[in-house]
Amino acid sequence: MVTTMSDSNLTDRLQWTNEAQIKLKKIPFFVRSQAISRIEQLTRSRGQDIVTAEIVEQARLEFGQ
Repeated sequence: MVTTMSDSNLTDRLQWTNEAQIKLKKIPFFVRSQAISRIEQLTRSRGQDIVTAEIVEQARLEFGQ
């Protein structure tokens, strides 16, 4: 299942798989919104429109999250 992350301050959100959302919840809440932006930026730079667990993990490795 794929869902869209929502944030009242951000538009044009990407869809996230359930597995990606589970990984996202492991990121501390106080940096989570910044992490979402960076993960979605990485996803878009790869020409994709769905955030997967693999992309979240890659972002964690690249950005040290």
